[in-house]
Amino acid sequence: MAEVPSTFRLERGAQAPDFTLPDGHGAVHSLASLAAGQRAIVVAFVCNHCPYVVHLADALGDCARDYSARGATFIAIASNDVANYPDDAPERMPAFAMRHGWDFPYLYDESQAVAKAYAAACTPDFYVFDADLKLAYAGQFDASRPGQGGAIDGADLRRALDAVLDPGAGPEKAWIPSTGCNIKWKPGNAPDYFR
Repeated sequence: MAEVPSTFRLERGAQAPDFTLPDGHGAVHSLASLAAGQRAIVVAFVCNHCPYVVHLADALGDCARDYSARGATFIAIASNDVANYPDDAPERMPAFAMRHGWDFPYLYDESQAVAKAYAAACTPDFYVFDADLKLAYAGQFDASRPGQGGAIDGADLRRALDAVLDPGAGPEKAWIPSTGCNIKWKPGNAPDYFR
């Protein structure tokens, strides 16, 4: 497995790029509606087949449950080319989400425009926004990687959420890039930042 890192092209304080996307059942969701009234918003670029995503999928579901009561919402987005990676097809997304205890929307970015707007590079790639949809964190879930041991606890994402939900909790930490499989761009669709 070749690891691809986050790009960090969205800088701290950047406005969350807007989107309206369907989930695996065909229901359409907008960022504005999902973020309304929330104190923190996590946008995670994921997919069904990536071993890096599978590695932390259960812990991501746990993290979302832990923080939803504190005013955080989670949104997962799959942007892979499903013609070449059929395991990531939208009709397979609901079963993947259910298997890993994801009680949050799992959306399909068929055009890959949302992944490009966020400058997402890998699966998984995480972004945390505050109530004003300003970027507070981008980077890894935690330091664990498939086959390398270590606690799969979401320590970095949890620390970022704590900083948004309780701004006096401590100093901001440096962002550590997420690493994972590259987003599977459609032929000729790879963004300039990824070439």
